[in-house]
Amino acid sequence: MADSGKDEVSAGVPATVRGAGGLVALEGAVAVVVAIVLVVRGLLGHDQTAVSGYGTAAWFGILGGAVLAAGIGLFLGHRWGRAIAVIAQVLLLPVTWSLLTDSHQPVLGALLGIVVVSALVLLFAPASNRWMAEVYGIEPDTPESK
Repeated sequence: MADSGKDEVSAGVPATVRGAGGLVALEGAVAVVVAIVLVVRGLLGHDQTAVSGYGTAAWFGILGGAVLAAGIGLFLGHRWGRAIAVIAQVLLLPVTWSLLTDSHQPVLGALLGIVVVSALVLLFAPASNRWMAEVYGIEPDTPESK
């Protein structure tokens, strides 16, 4: 029996959207952890002449926090998270390519590539698109509607 007090926002959220939300939240969480590591390294006195650990930490913290929020939002059924998630995935595609080629880190590149492509597939799956279209009152084209 369904809970009658169920939040209408999360009612009817497809598994594809929740799956994408989980992957995007994972990406955001990794970025936030990197930010924390960079701050701790800076506080412990590691050399920061080649790179600004605090500036990089701020970058990872702000962007990672936004991606984490988008992933959690999608997982909970909030449509606003999809735009941030799609942009993050598109921006991570060249990072994946760089890890696979120029950076000579094929394992990290392959792992990131799997996550990014999986998230994009889930974000643009038919069930996800129908769910996003509901808010606009758009009916999907079907043979019966013609």
